Amino acid sequence: MGHDPRQERLIEERRARRSRAMLGRERTSRWGAALAFAAAAAALAVTAPSGGRAISAVSVALVLLYAIASRIDFEIGSGSTVPTQLVFVPMLFMLPAGLVPTAVALGLVAGRLPDFVRRRGMHPERVAALVGSAWYSVAPAAVFIAAGQPHVGARAVPVLIAAVVAQLAGDFLLTVAREWTALGVSPASLAGPFVWIFAVDALLTPVGFGLALATSAWPPAVLCVLPLLVLMRVFAREREGRLGQMLELSHAYRGTVFLLGDLVEADDEYTGTHSRAVVDLVLAVCDRLGLDATSRRNAEFVALLHDIGKIRIPNSIINKPGPLTPEERSIVKTHTLEGQRLLERVGGLLAEIGWLVRSCHERWDGYGYPDGLAGEEIPIIARIVCCCDAFNAMTTPRPYRPPRSVAVALDELRRNAGTQFDPAIVEVVEAVVTSAAGEFDSTAPATLVSVPTRELREASAAASPQLADLRRPA
Repeated sequence: MGHDPRQERLIEERRARRSRAMLGRERTSRWGAALAFAAAAAALAVTAPSGGRAISAVSVALVLLYAIASRIDFEIGSGSTVPTQLVFVPMLFMLPAGLVPTAVALGLVAGRLPDFVRRRGMHPERVAALVGSAWYSVAPAAVFIAAGQPHVGARAVPVLIAAVVAQLAGDFLLTVAREWTALGVSPASLAGPFVWIFAVDALLTPVGFGLALATSAWPPAVLCVLPLLVLMRVFAREREGRLGQMLELSHAYRGTVFLLGDLVEADDEYTGTHSRAVVDLVLAVCDRLGLDATSRRNAEFVALLHDIGKIRIPNSIINKPGPLTPEERSIVKTHTLEGQRLLERVGGLLAEIGWLVRSCHERWDGYGYPDGLAGEEIPIIARIVCCCDAFNAMTTPRPYRPPRSVAVALDELRRNAGTQFDPAIVEVVEAVVTSAAGEFDSTAPATLVSVPTRELREASAAASPQLADLRRPA
């Protein structure tokens, strides 16, 4: 999965939800789905013909195996995929189709009873509401009922294919509706995880069909799935551990970024405050451009750290009240390279951020520094930060001049579009600033907004001990 901030957020939120009671829309949605499913399952159980099948020891074994399979949880986004298809397919062939949804619900609840008894891992209310997750079984059961509940064999393959298609389509639509109404999770964020869920179910369906064939010939063969479930449980636990490490690493990266931001602010209050104000504008521009979650996260980090290299520039130059000499300007221009070096020392994700920090003073016409990149050779995040950085710098006081008004700053951006700045980015910055025109007088200096990022800084203490010697020369 990599470091996808959107998926990381969904996984963290899901883990946090499991141990607490439901509230508001989530409670209404989950219990509504559970009660509606109970009514649908009861209707099928009462009205559907048995197809000549009866409850047997195999039926009980399938429910217990389903309970075991439901505990093998591969986390994906706000939900998870479980290898229950291995048991669900034999259920369609071995049980009366009208009872399959009820059997699935019983298996889901039974699978979480240990958590309920031990009072850990999942809130009791969520165990009860789990029956709503059995909705996916209704459509395939209906397909089997409509097809006359065929016996397992070659002639049943088309029916099984139709049932699985109905299962996947119904599961996607119902999950999207449930997650949207309960948690506000957008359908777009569910599309990626569902590809994996569909792939897992599709790949396990033939194995489940083989298990159904073996069980129809020799009922004890149903237990042959147990070793595979044990193996999958091991893999699931390993994945859970890796995801936990990934989330911890992500927090460490963010903590290191905020630590560095604090370091800049402690070393030079203007530079630190300026960087935090640039973050707000950069994120607004990213949202207007529709950048993906990873690019948005990287843009946030670059906006906060684009001036980190200035801690290596002497205070006498940074705080000089008058114009800089050519020699002093040359020294200032090294701050992008110094910033990249500092971030590469941290390594990992911040080394990638360092490459973007290096490019934040390139110009659209190729006359920037340090590499003379031009046009779209400049990374889009660097182009965004460059434009937002310039706007904020113009509208805030400097040691050698008072702040300019928002209107004057926007006019300056327009005049330099196509030379210093990407014209398309200038248009978006102007649109963002104009849309917020009611928040301030366009003829007055812009108000600095402090970015609310201190909530994760506790992680920074242990994130990067090698930062202790990053001091500015006297």
